[in-house]
Amino acid sequence: MYVLGIESTCDETGAAIVEDGRKVLSNVVASSADVHVRYKGVFPELASRRHLEAIQPVVEEALAKAQITPEQIDLIAVARGPGLIGSLLVGLQFAKGLALAWDKPWIGVNHVEAHLYAAMMQAPLPLQFPALGLVLSGGHTLLLKINAVGSYERIGTTVDDAIGEAFDKVATLLDLPYPGGPHVETLAKRGNPKRFPLAAGKVKKSPLDFSFSGLKTSVLYAMKGQNATENKSFSDQEKADLAASFQETALRDCVDKAKLAAVQFSCRSLFLGGGVCNNERLRALFAEAFSVPGCSCKTPPPRKIDDFDAHCKSRLAGSFCSGDGHLRGEGEPEQMQWAGKARFSCGGEFCNCIPVYFPSFELTVDNAAMIAGLGYEKFLIDPTPAPFDLEAVTRIPIA
Repeated sequence: MYVLGIESTCDETGAAIVEDGRKVLSNVVASSADVHVRYKGVFPELASRRHLEAIQPVVEEALAKAQITPEQIDLIAVARGPGLIGSLLVGLQFAKGLALAWDKPWIGVNHVEAHLYAAMMQAPLPLQFPALGLVLSGGHTLLLKINAVGSYERIGTTVDDAIGEAFDKVATLLDLPYPGGPHVETLAKRGNPKRFPLAAGKVKKSPLDFSFSGLKTSVLYAMKGQNATENKSFSDQEKADLAASFQETALRDCVDKAKLAAVQFSCRSLFLGGGVCNNERLRALFAEAFSVPGCSCKTPPPRKIDDFDAHCKSRLAGSFCSGDGHLRGEGEPEQMQWAGKARFSCGGEFCNCIPVYFPSFELTVDNAAMIAGLGYEKFLIDPTPAPFDLEAVTRIPIA
């Protein structure tokens, strides 16, 4: 089954052809980032105009690269949200026009859900559920329990800034170009992550929720004092140290919360998506956190072990058993216990590792291949074409 995917939620115009939900035949992206550099952020009206200019050439190029004709297309999938309303309308209306002109079924899909599916596209089958999903992007920071493709439970989100937004704002403070995330990462590679004692945000009574505004403000205070009025002279090395300290704190917070959630919900695999997942340090931290030295296990077998409390103390860093088989983070009161009795065995020995799947670089940024892949899965679940009065939505809850 050949699916044409169309993506236009923000500042990238994308079109892709995907076969049977997993095989990417083409994936074309036209970015308008060059237009937004002077504003150090996306200018919505200018992004919409770029989509209008790029959408038809991008679709034509995707068809040509895949060597597929319109007659061979079985389904059109388009991101209907969340995103910028002007940008969404361009892609959605173009998809409707193609569906009418080509007499093809079409559906609208959730852009954030597609980010998670991007990692599933490249994971070995069968996918291991329940799984943990973590979306880290410029507009979203989200922890989900994934019961199956299309079935999600939200277990954590940001209460203020998304992590990618925080990276961009810190980049502005450090006088780095837009988009800021990659520049902060590059600068951080030269820095000492322990130079500045920054702390991750904590949300009262919601240990799996995120908060990055306080961390961002700490960077501001480090540069301009507690009243944010001083003009401190920062050397290039001090800026690198501050970038490294910020990055390490923000990313470790994501890893720590993912570890807690994986235990609490007995997850068998972890899927990550979103632009921040390109960060090399993030990938290294997850590799360290979700593997056991000397273990070659990549997929936990379905058999569970019951004597969790006999093993978790030595295997799960930063946590301990309360003696009743429940897992509790260090320093947390009795009422904040983590019910994580069941883990998985590997070759007869307890193993705390679960497979972690990142998308490839091409599928991490906003792209249409993930839209087409998810569209295929959604159409298998419900083969009803979308009505032509389906509207773009700036916010769509995934769960």
